[in-house]
Amino acid sequence: MSRFEGRVAVVTGAARGIGFGTARRLAEEGAAVAVVDLDESAAEEAAGRLPGTAIGVGCDVANASGVADAISRVVEELAGIHVLVNNAGVTRDNLLFKMTEDDWDVVMNVHLRGAFLMTRAVQQHFVEQRYGKVVNLSSVSALGNRGQANYAAAKMGVQGLTRTLGIELGPFGINVNAVAPGFIATEMTDATAARLKMDVEEFRQLNAEGNPVKRVGFPEDIAAAVAFLSSDEASYITGQTLYVDGGGKLG
Repeated sequence: MSRFEGRVAVVTGAARGIGFGTARRLAEEGAAVAVVDLDESAAEEAAGRLPGTAIGVGCDVANASGVADAISRVVEELAGIHVLVNNAGVTRDNLLFKMTEDDWDVVMNVHLRGAFLMTRAVQQHFVEQRYGKVVNLSSVSALGNRGQANYAAAKMGVQGLTRTLGIELGPFGINVNAVAPGFIATEMTDATAARLKMDVEEFRQLNAEGNPVKRVGFPEDIAAAVAFLSSDEASYITGQTLYVDGGGKLG
C-alpha cells in the first residue's frame, strides 16, 4: 500500500507505544516520517527502525519556540509537511484531594497545549498548500475515569479542539479528526499495572473482559484508524472523534 507516497507526516510522542506504531504504519504506506519526542536520542533511535525516509526530532510540545523550531526543521529536511498526528502524552494520576497543581498543569500542557501549539505551527503550511490532515489522540477517559481528573479534562478538551479546528480549517482543505483509544497494551498501561501492584497479564485480561470483543487493543489498532483519518479516503470526514475501544461498555 502507498496511500502516503510523497507525503510527509509528523507524529509526536512517537519514540514508543501508540506513537511509534502510528509512525511505522505511515512509513510502511509510503510517508516520510518525522518522529518527534521529548527524548531526542529515543526519537532518533525509533526513526532508525522505520522503513523509508525518517528523522528523529527532539521537542517539548508544550514549548512554543521549540515547536516552531521542530516544524521548521521537518519542512527543511523532509521538504514539506502534510500530516500531523498529535499523540504526545503523559499521565499524573491521582484522586482530586491528592492531585497537585503540577500534576494538573503537566498533563494539560502536554496533551492540550501541545496539540494546540503543534497544530498552530503546521496550519500555515497546510493553508498555503490547501491540504493537510491533523489527527489528535483523545481517550475513552475523556468520558470520566476515577483518579484521572486532569487526563480526562485534557482528553475531552482535545475533542473540543478537534471539533472547532475542523470548522475553522475545513474551508482550506484541512481535515481535523481525533481517535479515542480504549485500553491499549503499551509501556504506559504496563506501568499502571505496576502501580496497582498487579501482574501485567492479569491487568490486561481484566480490561479485556470489560468490552464486547474480549481483548485489549494494541498500537497497531490505533495506527490503522489514524492512517485512515490521515488519508484522502477520509476527505469528507472532519471534526469527528472515533472511539477505538473494542465496543467499550456496550456489552
